[in-house]
Amino acid sequence: MQINTNNLVSITEANQNFSRVARLVDENGAAVILKNNVPRYVLLEFSQFQNEELADFATVEEVGESIVKRHLSAFQELAK
Repeated sequence: MQINTNNLVSITEANQNFSRVARLVDENGAAVILKNNVPRYVLLEFSQFQNEELADFATVEEVGESIVKRHLSAFQELAK
């Protein structure tokens, strides 16, 4: 997954204007939600989530770890 800087949203904005974040996801397939200017959450279209070939019975923690592992360098770059 490519991370576009236009897809970065603060957690405050996501909380106050979730419909805008949902539109970003509709347009670009994903949004990265920042907490204290650090990537913390990823919001994906459900179809993209399915296409990531995550195990049907994986726990939320396993899914999160998988996403972070696959995109660790991008998250580290964003955290700078």
